Amino acid sequence: MNDSLCRQFLRYLEGDRNASPYTLRNYRSALEEFLSFRPNLTFQSATEDDFRAFLFHLTKQGQEKTTIRSKFAAYRSLYRYATRHGLVKSSPIATIQLPKIPKKLPSFLTLSQMETLLSAPVAQPKTKQAPSWMPLRDAAIIELLYASGIRLAELVGLDVTDVDPVTETVRVLGKGRKQRICPIGPEANLAIQKYRQAANINSGPLFINKQRKRLSRRSVWVMLKKYAALQNLPSNLSPHKLRHTFATHMLDSGADLRGVQTLLGHASLSTTQIYTHVSTERIRQVYEKAHPRA
Repeated sequence: MNDSLCRQFLRYLEGDRNASPYTLRNYRSALEEFLSFRPNLTFQSATEDDFRAFLFHLTKQGQEKTTIRSKFAAYRSLYRYATRHGLVKSSPIATIQLPKIPKKLPSFLTLSQMETLLSAPVAQPKTKQAPSWMPLRDAAIIELLYASGIRLAELVGLDVTDVDPVTETVRVLGKGRKQRICPIGPEANLAIQKYRQAANINSGPLFINKQRKRLSRRSVWVMLKKYAALQNLPSNLSPHKLRHTFATHMLDSGADLRGVQTLLGHASLSTTQIYTHVSTERIRQVYEKAHPRA
């Protein structure tokens, strides 16, 4: 990348902000895309008109609104850094209106669907191609995702030493490299220990593949899709949907909102509040179905 401001900004994200490799990759990609759109420009010389033209270009390409907004989030972050350090006078995108995204309530599994998913790995017939410990690994992953609400990247980044079987907790490295301790409960704890014993895992990555290397995020996606198809569960089942399920079931059972915020690793309470809307909507639906005057 030839743009000196971009290089400086990315070094700042990696060194001072401890940004994850995933964030760095996405930001770099967004910065490079703008520079390729206007090869003769730099971020220090770019104007509001340049970014408006780029926004029109992305829209004309048919890119998703969420994708466009995430790219401009990278540019806003860069210009915040640049103005703070006196590298530019002001941000050229400060007044640009981005396409609005209609708010959707997060989808989640019901309690009965979740029970079906939790039992799926054990119920699946064993195959000669897969190691005998693999269903136990899958069961441990599903139990842990539901028990803790951790993100997919947090899950695959776990090492054996991050799990404390005595206190039934897991140490998670979240966004911004911030650590938090999440309780996981006896069921998930037992599932992890069964898997570890069967796979003979005593150190290194907690969740591994057939080659005994750290499990990838894509592998977890594929695994969940497989069980969703086998058990006739929603086809849009994903690790993040299990995170939504965890939060929704916690609040439905009377959990404190700030407690759920801490468990999820949300920086802002407003991010967690979306789940209160889910619970309220469910109550409204129950009322309309049951009340004679509804």
